Amino acid sequence: MTKTTNSRSWIDILRELVELFFKSSRQTQRGRTWHQHVVPYEEGWAVRREGNTRITSKHRLQETAIRKAKRLARKHKADVIIHRQDGGIRDRINYD
Repeated sequence: MTKTTNSRSWIDILRELVELFFKSSRQTQRGRTWHQHVVPYEEGWAVRREGNTRITSKHRLQETAIRKAKRLARKHKADVIIHRQDGGIRDRINYD
């Protein structure tokens, strides 16, 4: 029998490798993410996926845009980046 008190078992190593594989496969080849930005848009707020120029959805209130962004971020295990009216970042929520 092999000694396993100080060394990790092959099952633990295999589990880590599988987790790393699935975590890295979430990103596309170009490195795009599913992070959702809540940004000022015209007279209200919009949700926009990071790297996109087009918006995902428009909302009158920032709070409804945040709810939509949170739903999308949870689904794709991404972040929500909430911007201020002047465009600066107010908050970041991680759903990884």
